[in-house]
Amino acid sequence: MDRIDAMRTFVTVVAEGSFTRAAERLELSPQLVSKYVSQLEQHLGVRLLNRTTRRLHLTEAGAAYRQRAQQVLVEIDDMESQLGEMQTQARGRLRISAPVSFAIRHLAPLINGFQQAHPAVDIDLQLNDRKVDIVEEGFDIALRIGRLKSSSLIARRIAPVRLVLCASPEYLDTHGTPERPQDLAGHRFLHYSYMEESQEPLLQWLPRGGGREASEMSSNNGDVLVEAAIAGAGIALQPTFISGSAIQQGRLKIVLAEHEPEPLGLYAVYAHRQLLASKVRHFVDFLAGYFGDPPYWDRF
Repeated sequence: MDRIDAMRTFVTVVAEGSFTRAAERLELSPQLVSKYVSQLEQHLGVRLLNRTTRRLHLTEAGAAYRQRAQQVLVEIDDMESQLGEMQTQARGRLRISAPVSFAIRHLAPLINGFQQAHPAVDIDLQLNDRKVDIVEEGFDIALRIGRLKSSSLIARRIAPVRLVLCASPEYLDTHGTPERPQDLAGHRFLHYSYMEESQEPLLQWLPRGGGREASEMSSNNGDVLVEAAIAGAGIALQPTFISGSAIQQGRLKIVLAEHEPEPLGLYAVYAHRQLLASKVRHFVDFLAGYFGDPPYWDRF
């Protein structure tokens, strides 16, 4: 039994939740996958998995072994990626998680430029506004927007993310332009579902709905809210990487500029590793400075 192969097989079985899916991912037969796991349990002298007809369950020993095995496999992969040609040339499949609106608006040219510079790298870009678990879900890198809390992950700041209150000229002509934060109480606010009031003090003045007679609108997508603001539906608090072009074109106007919130940040986040895979290192380096200072979407 090759202990590294058996270890990788076990970790893959746990990640996929079944022997069959693990076999497909590893391009092995289900029988061989099951054999590897059984031999590993015999070698260790403990049961790692409890098998039922419907699902697999990690034992206490299995959970502890899986955590250490993942670390060992990452270190082996990283060590090998640093040797020979991979020391200087990025190659392999790079899995990236990124926020939906930011990726749609700004990542396609960047990724195209990166792959032209590094043609041996295949990109798997997954768009999701939720906070993915990089290690558990198999991502090499995640782009995140916010004010990051301390964690075991490495985060490199790529660009500032400016937040502005904005509304269409037509809406402001009809409902008036707020002169101070308290004036927002009389307006209709287009609410972004993932924005926390505790993080943005300005939100305390923003009602969800502009009074008893006004319907409210909320969404987990900033593009929808910006388009609604352009249509005159209310005031939105949105990043300029979404709203900037409409502001530049005069379709939106910034409100209460002197009360603009502290900028957020766009971060590249990746697992804490001593030996960083070349494909990740090259991509993070490519990101740095790509959007400019200030970012091109803020030049209005």
